[in-house]
Amino acid sequence: MKLLHFSDIHFGLEDPRAIAWAAECVATEKPDAVIITGDHTMRARNREFAAACRWISALPAPVMIEVGNHDLPYFNLIERFFAPYRRFKGIEALVERKLDLGDLVIVPLKTTSRAQPRFNWSKGWISHAALHGALAEIDALPDHARVLVASHHPLVETGTKGTALTRHGHRALEELAKRPKVLAVLSGHVHDPFDLTAQTAFGPVRMIGAGTLSKRLRSTPPSFNELRIEGLTVTVRARNLEEVETPDMFIADVPENALPPRQPGEPVAPVGRVPEVDPPVH
Repeated sequence: MKLLHFSDIHFGLEDPRAIAWAAECVATEKPDAVIITGDHTMRARNREFAAACRWISALPAPVMIEVGNHDLPYFNLIERFFAPYRRFKGIEALVERKLDLGDLVIVPLKTTSRAQPRFNWSKGWISHAALHGALAEIDALPDHARVLVASHHPLVETGTKGTALTRHGHRALEELAKRPKVLAVLSGHVHDPFDLTAQTAFGPVRMIGAGTLSKRLRSTPPSFNELRIEGLTVTVRARNLEEVETPDMFIADVPENALPPRQPGEPVAPVGRVPEVDPPVH
């Protein structure tokens, strides 16, 4: 089975060459499915979601998506608190949030939050309800099923002693480690690809991250992951326009400061006020 794993496309600051290349790969290679692990937009504007919907709906393959922190209203705090996923639902209507490919099932795990008791709301947060829902989906599957869990944020930093990139992520990893159906957790957010193993008290969990198809680069060129699944074996190839070999594309750990650098001229969210809402898209 062949899957293409995209993440952090960031319509509004997308890389036109990269997204055209990625769409062409889907059209010519006809993968079994495409998985997009969040940050479809840059600032959750209506026009950005409209562009994302046009691009995703044109992909000739089953598509499964997960929400990212950039897909929640960035400037409009009223909408963020009372209807944080309203705009995202336009993409949801086109694709899947859970994808059943027979023996392989991709199960979502939401790591975004409308607000957190810490200053940086862009970091991951796994609620009890989100984790319970994902585990219930996994436990309901037959014993022979294989599972990939799709989230936006990496569940833990690996190799760092930091500020807990994703709150309650370690608890989620422990629960996933108890379930032998789970082959790996797919994510994005850091804009660099990785293939790492997190150790827990209940065993290891493999974490696979895709890079970005946007102009918001960190240390690697625009890329996506090609996943090959055969039995219990998952092989990952980090494909990119610069033809950098996969081992050189992978970062050695998920950094404590997992945010990509802000681009020159990129707006900073104001604090304590609510700017005008983008006009609706009909």
